[in-house]
Amino acid sequence: MGKRWVLLFCTLGVVAATPAWASRDTERYTSVTVFGDSLVDAGNLYIANGGTRPDPKLGYFQNRFTNGYDYPDLLSIDLFGVPTTPSLAGGTNFAFGGARVVDTGDGIPDLEAQISAFTASGRPIDTNGLYILNFGGNDVFGAKGVFGQEGAIGSFPTIDAYLRAAASQYVAGVQTLNDLGARNIFMTDFPLAGDPFTIAANGYLTAAIATLSLDADTDLLFYSLSDFNRRALTNSSSLGLPPQRADINCLEAGAQATGCVGIFSFDGVHPTAAVQAAGYRDINQRFGLTSVVPEPSTWAMMLVGFGLLSACLRYRRRSTKISYA
Repeated sequence: MGKRWVLLFCTLGVVAATPAWASRDTERYTSVTVFGDSLVDAGNLYIANGGTRPDPKLGYFQNRFTNGYDYPDLLSIDLFGVPTTPSLAGGTNFAFGGARVVDTGDGIPDLEAQISAFTASGRPIDTNGLYILNFGGNDVFGAKGVFGQEGAIGSFPTIDAYLRAAASQYVAGVQTLNDLGARNIFMTDFPLAGDPFTIAANGYLTAAIATLSLDADTDLLFYSLSDFNRRALTNSSSLGLPPQRADINCLEAGAQATGCVGIFSFDGVHPTAAVQAAGYRDINQRFGLTSVVPEPSTWAMMLVGFGLLSACLRYRRRSTKISYA
C-alpha cells in the first residue's frame, strides 16, 4: 500500500471521530475563561458597583445584562453543569459591563486590564481550556458618541484611527493569550449589524488577524456576532427563533414575565436570553465546542488496530488553524 493511502486512512479516521477544531488532549475542554463586555459579564460590574447595576428588579437575571444566561454560561453548563462565575467572586469570567478593547480611561477594566487580572490571579494557563474574547460593541458605541464626547475615542485624533487601534489591540489580546500558552482561543467580531463604524472596524480586524503569529498548535475560532445579529433580525427562523421585533425592547414592552418572546433586545442594547441561546446553538453547531475528542490512549488503540500508528505519527503535522464562522 502506498504511503499516501496509509495517510489517507489516518486522515479519514481523524475526520470521522474528531471535532474539526480541537487542539487538546482531553475529551472535552477542561475550563472556560472569559474576557469581554456586558454581553458576557457574569456579575463583575454588579459586584464592583455594590449591586446597583444591572438592576435585578427590572428582570436582569443573576447579575447578567439580560433575562437569562449568556452563551459562555450555556457552554459552561453543558461542559461542567454550572454557569460561569465572575472573577470578583473567584471565578474565571473576567468580563466587565462597559469594557472596551481600547482603554479610554473610564475606570472599567478593558481588554488588557482583564488579561492582566487573569495573570495576576495566579491561575495557570490550561492548554486544554477554551479562552473566549468578546469585545467591540462599546468601542463602536464610543465612536458613535453614545457615551458623550469626553473619552469617546480617547486621545485618538479621528474616529478612523480609534477603530484601527481597536482592531489592532483586539488582535494583540489574542496574541498575548497565545504567548501565555493558551491553545484554544475563541473571538467574536465587532457586533453591531449593519452599522458603518462596525463594518469599518471589522475590515480592520480582518487585516489585523492576518498579522497574527500563533504557535503551531494554537486554534483560533472566529465567530461573527455581527452576522449572527443580522440573521437573527432578518432570518430568525434559520436560528430557531420566532420573528424578532427591533422597534421596541423587552423593558419598554413590559414583557419580562413572558420571557421577551419575539423581541430581539432586552433593554435596547443587550440581546434577550433567547437570542443568546440561539447564538450559543449556532456557535456550538459550527465549532463543536461540546463535542468529544478521543483521548491519546484511545487514539493509540484505534490506530494500532489498523496497523497505522507509526505512519500517522510520522505524517501528522500540527499547524495553526484559524476557523471562521
